Amino acid sequence: MPTSELAAQVADIAGQLSKQTTRPMRFMEVCGTHSMAVARYRLRQLLPDNVRLISGPGCPVCVTPASEIDAAIALAKRPDVTVVTFGDMMRVPGSDGSLALARAAGGQVQVVYSPMQALELAVRRPDRHVVFIAVGFETTAPGVACAVQEAHRQQVDNFSILCSHKLIPPAMAALLESGEVAIDGFLCPGHVSTIIGTTAYEPLVRRFAIPCVVAGFEPLDIMRALAALVAQVVSGQARVENAYERAVQPEGNQKAQQLISRVFEVTAAEWRGLGVIAASGLRLREEFSHFDALKRLDIELRPVPENPACHCGEVLRGVMEPHECPAFGRACTPEHPLGPCMVSSEGSCAAAYKYR
Repeated sequence: MPTSELAAQVADIAGQLSKQTTRPMRFMEVCGTHSMAVARYRLRQLLPDNVRLISGPGCPVCVTPASEIDAAIALAKRPDVTVVTFGDMMRVPGSDGSLALARAAGGQVQVVYSPMQALELAVRRPDRHVVFIAVGFETTAPGVACAVQEAHRQQVDNFSILCSHKLIPPAMAALLESGEVAIDGFLCPGHVSTIIGTTAYEPLVRRFAIPCVVAGFEPLDIMRALAALVAQVVSGQARVENAYERAVQPEGNQKAQQLISRVFEVTAAEWRGLGVIAASGLRLREEFSHFDALKRLDIELRPVPENPACHCGEVLRGVMEPHECPAFGRACTPEHPLGPCMVSSEGSCAAAYKYR
């Protein structure tokens, strides 16, 4: 079915609700790749007036708190340390510069495409301590767990990670608990769902009676999921649906889940804009705790005040749309970002700026 026909279907179903209430249905996407796709293909412009799509905390770089950014920068300034990271982290501003500026000042910072490349660097350079900045949701955690497990097997003593992994379902629950934004349904992340499966959203549906639909990343995928969400709201139903069957199974990737559980344990975690959320993060189990960079290199996470000109936190909670921030496109641009939402390739502000 063409995207235009799906859009017409959404409008037709949504029209039934407009006879009952004037409040628009608000659906939140919690995946940065969805944010980019929605902006790129201008899907919001295809939606009827009473269906709104808002962005949530779906960008792992964006939700990484400033205290952890500062810790990474502090590590990069050490003469005996090489910091290894994904590219999105390089230009995220901390309270004292960024990893890119630390590298320009002489710090050893390298960009990689996988955690195993960081481990390989540590094996090649036994004279340096290599720290991998482990940022990401359930999608990237298995790769990091694999690298840690392999470092343990090889007894690589000069390798560690700064663990900043986050778990998506607890953040979704925290948003609903706060009641700050009226959310009528979730466009659930495709990548994360390949790991955790659709059953991971069942507790949310039972607890909050909130529709959840897993979506892929093509325009048809997203519009199909939105049609399913609108249909649930109009019919007064709430359940988990899978609109990404070609990649996502109900049980998810059990081997990946086992690998995560083998190396990590669940803990509370701080999210930019959302604060500390119980059981929403991962930390290394005791058996692998010697790969914890904070412990190995005696780095303390210190509270960092947010830049008052940056409203990234409000954007991540869905309270504010990127263009509503006074700094958007003016004081804050991809060339001179005030916060991570304008830096990351999955950031809501970056998507809005790039495709505006």
